[in-house]
Amino acid sequence: MASFGMKVIRGVFGAAEHVAPRLSGRAAFELFCRTPNAKSLSDGERRAVERASAFMAEARRHRLKTRTDCVAVHEFRPEPGRESRGTVLVIHGWRSRTEYMRALIEGFRGAGYKVVSLDLPGHGHSLGRHLNMVNAVDAARVAGEWFGPFAAVVGHSFGGAIAANAVAASVKGMPPLKAQNLVLIAAPSSMPAIFDDFSDMMNVGPRSRVAMADRVKHLSGRPLSEFTGDRQLAEAPVPTLIIHAPDDREVHADHAKRYAGAGGHVHLHWAEGLGHRRILADKDVVARAVGFVTGQHETTLH
Repeated sequence: MASFGMKVIRGVFGAAEHVAPRLSGRAAFELFCRTPNAKSLSDGERRAVERASAFMAEARRHRLKTRTDCVAVHEFRPEPGRESRGTVLVIHGWRSRTEYMRALIEGFRGAGYKVVSLDLPGHGHSLGRHLNMVNAVDAARVAGEWFGPFAAVVGHSFGGAIAANAVAASVKGMPPLKAQNLVLIAAPSSMPAIFDDFSDMMNVGPRSRVAMADRVKHLSGRPLSEFTGDRQLAEAPVPTLIIHAPDDREVHADHAKRYAGAGGHVHLHWAEGLGHRRILADKDVVARAVGFVTGQHETTLH
């Protein structure tokens, strides 16, 4: 059952569709981009952050200035005694942070990679309360200027979509992020589909949706319809591993299938029974991600 607050929001958007659709569309876009308060953690989230405190203490933290934000980047050196294979950029998803990417970071460190983990705007140790594809790709761009080029970019959920968009240079005026490989875990492949799901949930009408799409084009320089993963990966044929759970309730498995249709350079692995978040801590998933990048690295060397 929808909460009283949700019913009010749906009612407001439903009424605004008939009297002020452009204003309604802009308000819906701003609501779509609004991030949760990074300091307002659930009990489970707080415990996870506390458990990762010693792990996070091993990192060097950098604050990097983007065009609109100030973002935190955590630099983890390879495990002692390991010869460096290069640098991997890790990007978390919506309502996430570097602490939750620990298993992947440790997996790549153990294989000899330096890992740079980005806290997106409005998340973790970064500032701000707004996140969209434009300021997210900009954050990845700045991380690339400081720490790239990358042996791989690894993204979970919305972070995977950001990785694909950054490598494909989907935002006008921003150069492609240089990476030899991509690993996209439980990642959405279609921004139009995400906007439609959000609009259905919030009762945003068709004319207001047009205004939302106009806002995307104004900020990114491209129409919303072009933000699809299969198109992006087809235009940027970087070796890519897609890992997705068929039972993912937050990002439907169809998104993985769409990515996989981009070409022979895209490989799909189904992680049965791991849902949307458990997939991050699964040892087999970590091993597959690391093995894919390491194998490509060895191929490149030879």
